Amino acid sequence: MFAFWKKFATPSELRAAGVLGMNRRNYEIIAKSNNRRLYPLVDDKVQTKKLADKVGINTPHLIGVIEVQNEVNGFLSLVGQYREFVIKPAHGSGGKGVLVIKSFDEKQFVTASEKVLSYNEVYQHISNILSGLYSLGGQYDVAVLEEMVHFSNQFADFSYQGIPDVRVIVYRGFPAMAMMRLATKESGGRANLHQGAVGVGIDIKSGRALAAVSHNRPIRFHPDTGADLLDLRVPFWREHLEIAAKGYEMTGLGYLGADIVLDKFRGPMMLELNARPGLAIQIANGRGLRDLLKNIRKTYPEGLGFAERVDYVLK
Repeated sequence: MFAFWKKFATPSELRAAGVLGMNRRNYEIIAKSNNRRLYPLVDDKVQTKKLADKVGINTPHLIGVIEVQNEVNGFLSLVGQYREFVIKPAHGSGGKGVLVIKSFDEKQFVTASEKVLSYNEVYQHISNILSGLYSLGGQYDVAVLEEMVHFSNQFADFSYQGIPDVRVIVYRGFPAMAMMRLATKESGGRANLHQGAVGVGIDIKSGRALAAVSHNRPIRFHPDTGADLLDLRVPFWREHLEIAAKGYEMTGLGYLGADIVLDKFRGPMMLELNARPGLAIQIANGRGLRDLLKNIRKTYPEGLGFAERVDYVLK
């Protein structure tokens, strides 16, 4: 296995290891697989959620949408019947601008990381979302309010405070590669690798851990909980893969990343889809994507439904 965590690697070493680079991903995979007119289906979280409902994909319940500044004052009326909720930008990326509120009253709000915010601070956060502070390209945005995902006890030892998620790369409708992203103290409870979360490569056939990395370096134990990361196994694995595979029919995108969480009460739920998924998943798996995608393109059957494609992957 190629040492993906090497600080320096020559282009020839990367090619020999089958690593898919950024340029090849953009020009040979994304450009040929994803029609740009389809991007709004995944870049806009409101559209994504509505499409998911139509095809029967489980997602967090939509509480409401705030579209203009004069609606911000009324956000408490939207969440009044809920004990907890999440605020996120409709066009955000990388978890930026996501605010998780686990308890609140009219004067103060307690976040998932136990930070106490005033009404004015939450009001300002929503205003910042509308102004495009967290959106792709800084464009004006809308704020999405949805139900909070409940941390499954299955991962109690593997993530620090935040909800872990599974990223599945889907190519031509087939789940190709997967990893789980685990929050750490350094990442502020967010499952974001660039902020210090742990990436765990997941075997696509079994849902079991293959390897783990932090800051692109191999690790064995979670830096905060001490859990052995190679003991990780994702339950309801087939359900995870079916959600990811359905993303192909839902969007028409030939290459996408599906982010899925396991809710304590509702099981696997799709958080979002991405038309330009990053390439760090190769490091977490210790395996390149290039040859894997080529094999799917050259040898995998066409014309299968989502369940049949998952069957093919799991066989």
